[in-house]
Amino acid sequence: MAPTKTKESTQSEAEIDIENRKEEILQDYKLAVKSREVSYIGRKETLTGKAKFGIFGDGKELPQIAMAKYFKNGDFRAGYYRDQTFMMAIDQVTIQQFFAQLYAHANIEEEPNSGGRQMNAHFSTRSLNDDGSWKDLTEMKNTSPDISPTAGQMSRLLGLAQASQIYRNHDELLDKEEFQKFSDDGSEIAWGTIGDASTSEGVFWETINAAGVLQVPMVLSVWDDGYGISVPRKYQTTKESISDVLAGFQRTEDQEGLEILTVNAWDYPALMKTYEEAAAIAREEHVPVLIHVKEVTQPQGHSTSGSHERYKSDERLEWEEEFCCINKTRQWLIDEDIATADEIEEIEEAAKSEVKDAQKAAWKSFKGELKEELKTATALIDDLSSESSHADALKEVKKEMKAPMVPLRKYIVSGVRKALRIVRDEQLESKNKLKQWLDESNQANEERYDTHLYSETADSPLNVEEVTPTYSDDPEEVDGRVVLRDNFDKLFEQYPETLVFGEDTGKLGDVNKGLENMQDKYGELRVRDTGIREATILGQGIGMALRGLRPIAEIQYLDYLLYCFQGLSDDLATVRYRSMGGQKAPLIVRTRGHRLEGIWHTGSPMGMIINGVRGLHVCVPRNLTEAAGMYNTLLQGDDPALMIEPLNAYRLKEKMPDNLGEFTVPLGIPNIVSEGSDITIVSYGSTCNICESVLPELEEVGISAELIDVRTLLPFDRNQDIVASLEKTNRILFVDEDVPGGASAYMMNKVLQEQKGYYYLDSEPQCLTAKAHRGAYGSDGDYFSKPNEEDIFEAIYALMSEANPAQYPPIYE
Repeated sequence: MAPTKTKESTQSEAEIDIENRKEEILQDYKLAVKSREVSYIGRKETLTGKAKFGIFGDGKELPQIAMAKYFKNGDFRAGYYRDQTFMMAIDQVTIQQFFAQLYAHANIEEEPNSGGRQMNAHFSTRSLNDDGSWKDLTEMKNTSPDISPTAGQMSRLLGLAQASQIYRNHDELLDKEEFQKFSDDGSEIAWGTIGDASTSEGVFWETINAAGVLQVPMVLSVWDDGYGISVPRKYQTTKESISDVLAGFQRTEDQEGLEILTVNAWDYPALMKTYEEAAAIAREEHVPVLIHVKEVTQPQGHSTSGSHERYKSDERLEWEEEFCCINKTRQWLIDEDIATADEIEEIEEAAKSEVKDAQKAAWKSFKGELKEELKTATALIDDLSSESSHADALKEVKKEMKAPMVPLRKYIVSGVRKALRIVRDEQLESKNKLKQWLDESNQANEERYDTHLYSETADSPLNVEEVTPTYSDDPEEVDGRVVLRDNFDKLFEQYPETLVFGEDTGKLGDVNKGLENMQDKYGELRVRDTGIREATILGQGIGMALRGLRPIAEIQYLDYLLYCFQGLSDDLATVRYRSMGGQKAPLIVRTRGHRLEGIWHTGSPMGMIINGVRGLHVCVPRNLTEAAGMYNTLLQGDDPALMIEPLNAYRLKEKMPDNLGEFTVPLGIPNIVSEGSDITIVSYGSTCNICESVLPELEEVGISAELIDVRTLLPFDRNQDIVASLEKTNRILFVDEDVPGGASAYMMNKVLQEQKGYYYLDSEPQCLTAKAHRGAYGSDGDYFSKPNEEDIFEAIYALMSEANPAQYPPIYE
């Protein structure tokens, strides 16, 4: 497949000041050649076994250089794994650092994007100081941390752009010195990149639509190389042109929309003109711009996992050679008398030499660090061999450790562990030294690979001290939603950087009026309605949180969380981890759930959620005073969180605290709702309230139950209060409304295995959950689908009856 009328494509008539920009043009060409050589050598390094996997940006060099010309300090990028040339052009990745990432060099100094945690071409600048505080982002060229899921970067791009809109229009913020490090009067552009095939993803369309509605300063480049791996464009896009399909989004004189521009990837003058125009529109007018970059080539195919010769025709391959942006630019340089063929060859040789030197330096540093560890470990094994009766086996282990071409840590540590296993029956000083080396290595590897899932700074929400609600002598009893609403009022007043948005959030004040009148008081900029588009609601929050704001993104109901779960799991939950502590996005995702009505509103997929969002705190309060306290805690911290408010609490009466906005709930610290001595009941959310309603009935039959509300599932019982209760009662029941084996199994694992609670059991531990199916509609459907009062009573009674049938005779026998 070759592009339609490809051979007729000619150089544009765009003018460029060649005479005064000659040196710049030649430097651009040299950078393009460097980046191409990086791709060639990177592929070779991967296929020879020195790297695990390789993915590169060859074919896209020239448009990325053009884009970089107009990328200013303070701007942000939300791109994908083809942007190596751009990152080099803005001086945020060196060639040596690129290869360090290719080799997975787990050293933040050598590989500052992720410390070896991400595969190559996944970039991230370091927004935070070592103590977790913000750097001055207006003095930097910024890149949000990349993810691999196709089009996953799109929703975050929207939020990065919206942050500029917020800063431009929120005078109170930029009047404060601490916020001036995030924006220069909202003049920043969010620059996005995406492959043409990935525009087939729903989140792309959701983002384009939302950008047009919001009118945010965003420039999105679509690299169109005709394929999505092996699948040609005709199977990807209607009309085989994303710009044609999006024509209806084009702004007009009397209607807002997007500015849509097209340009060929090999046309240097046109690229410069196009990106200059796009930057001016976005930066000055705050209008989103889409640039369809056509006739892109991909000389090496998709990645090192396959060859594009398998699916591209000879005609297509011939075309790609001719219309390669480097080949076309070389000819243009000659045609315009910018350089002679000999001068160009000299530039190319110098560029290739620089790349080779950088690659060698990266490999030497990576391999040298490992060789030192190997040398130390094998020397210790030599010492062990000289004392042990298993010398022959140990020598074989040493031989295996030294055999691989790349002395990876897995081989070194694996060998040491095997050696210690071999000498398990011997007590030797050399064995103790080897074990000490292993302990130190394990600690170092934990730092390399297991840190920064959550905040490790002084600002962690886990460091927020508990402040209990205070009440007057005769506190007013109000609907729970009023407690929440008035607490939000205090928070918006206290934290001007806090804003909330979602469907029905603004004018209505959310569907349960927890934000009633907040838009009237704080304006549409801070309390805003959105369309029905959960993926980009989440993305708005992620992007704004990456730029120093404290957004609360509202997903109307818990069931709807599935629409944005990919972003929650792959993006938000991993921001801090995949940047190795270099970035943070302390977004609060607000939703409501539990005990809803009907199949599509009764889901409580807590097991799925908590196993998919490690990196977020997951709060499951049983009432809205508890929820308010958790919001107060989270806004003092610097971690993202998911807040699941109990839906049936909004109109239940609660006492109005006097210290709204001040009281806090500690995360990971359960609350003992009621003390008891016979059995421990562990629950959360609305189900915990049902458990509490059963306590008087249990007391009537002589059962003393200790009810514990876990309050947060992530983190879970940091002080091991539940196992302390189990040590007293020796029986335990976990109750929730997730499916069997969901969050109840998670809680059981935490208490019985991690906290060693099995030591204290006198009866089989039990779980009481919802049925495996969704809840049926109506009150009867709820009763027969989810744990009810009778279920809870009978489950507890049956445990007691088994232990003492004389005192607790079976109910149904």
